[in-house]
Amino acid sequence: MANLWSGRFEKGMDEIVEKFNASIGFDTRLYACDIRGSIAHVTMLAEQGIVSDEEKDRIIAGLEKIRGQIERGELEFTVKNEDIHMAVEGTLIGELGETGKKLHTARSRNDQVAVDTRLYVKDEILQIVDVLTYMEKVLLEKAEKYADSIVSGFTHMQHAQPVTIGFHLMAYFQMFKRDIERLQDTYERMDYCPLGACALAGTTLPTNRHRTAELLGFKAPTENAMDSVSDRDYIIEFLSAASISMMHISRFAEEFVWWNSQEFGYIDIDDSFCTGSSIMPQKKNPDMAELLRGKVGRVYGHLFQILTVMKGTPLAYNKDFQEDKEGLFDAIDTWKASVRIFAKMLEKTEFRMDRIAQTLTRGFLNATDIAEHFVTMGIPFREAHEIVGKMVKACEHGNKDFADLTDEELKEVDGRLSRASMPDLTMEGCVNGRTSFGGTAPDEVRRQIRVGEEWIEAL
Repeated sequence: MANLWSGRFEKGMDEIVEKFNASIGFDTRLYACDIRGSIAHVTMLAEQGIVSDEEKDRIIAGLEKIRGQIERGELEFTVKNEDIHMAVEGTLIGELGETGKKLHTARSRNDQVAVDTRLYVKDEILQIVDVLTYMEKVLLEKAEKYADSIVSGFTHMQHAQPVTIGFHLMAYFQMFKRDIERLQDTYERMDYCPLGACALAGTTLPTNRHRTAELLGFKAPTENAMDSVSDRDYIIEFLSAASISMMHISRFAEEFVWWNSQEFGYIDIDDSFCTGSSIMPQKKNPDMAELLRGKVGRVYGHLFQILTVMKGTPLAYNKDFQEDKEGLFDAIDTWKASVRIFAKMLEKTEFRMDRIAQTLTRGFLNATDIAEHFVTMGIPFREAHEIVGKMVKACEHGNKDFADLTDEELKEVDGRLSRASMPDLTMEGCVNGRTSFGGTAPDEVRRQIRVGEEWIEAL
């Protein structure tokens, strides 16, 4: 089959150029979107009187036949097809002859690939939102289960304050909530149809771009034909959202690796998400958490790649833009799989409260609570902070905890202090007292869970 643009040329492509130029090796996954776009396009052409209804019906029947052949694996594409758009059109022309040649009226591959990719990304956004919602539901279930379970909260990898595991998990709920919202924002901004922009300047034919936008489920056509074919912002924005979300997964995975270590021993990851060692029979390695942590670099790379591709390209379409798809497709596959796997791993992971309880005596976790209690006694916070710092020093010198300090030792720190002036120093007392909005008190955590459930129901 001759190239569909070969009229201008006396020679065919050099074989090495033909292979280098082709995108058919990876853009075949756009076939369903390409056929959807073509059906909408020819429907509009018939409504506008540019092709006849009979021609429209033959073209749509031909496109549906090609769809079935592709799905059954009956069509083989080669580099001579160049890309999925020419492959479908070439097959259609081979089937219908002159009628097939009318499909490409009032469009270019420039707007064709733009609409195909937008349709594909829109579909994938909906799928990824579903997977992220699954993650959110698992987080809510786990947060409810561990809403009263106390663990050390860390800053600078130092024991900081007691929190509940449910509270910790709800922090990740907020991260993935923002990921979903970013995708919703991206979807909203990209929900405009470039089909009919043609190569860059529109067409002299009496097309109806609002109709094709409607047929394809877009809110409206894009406003400017030149921008329509040269815009890849939606891919950049999507990959930005993917990178941020993968960073969240990586942070969570990092904590899984810590918590699984013998030094922490906080969690028991299900065997189905771990591997052993080829030489050390005792090992149970958190390989899925480690692999998920590593996958983020792959998605970051795809974002940087498309930013680099786009940075020096003049208006309107450039062949550079062909490089927008492989990274996009891989990022989609990686992101979707990563969220799904992490959610399943979290679902099958339990916290070892016996081991966690042994760590709660370290690091003076109740120090801030004492300082805040002193504030209620009329002591300015900065002064209270200094007093508690001296109490910590006294405990360290005597190898004691706050509760072990005698009245005499407390008076040496500050004359206003006594054992009777101390607040509830238990971890439960500290956690239950943190009832400020967004705090770690179990009742407040359950409020956050209820709000999260309502948000999911409204999606």
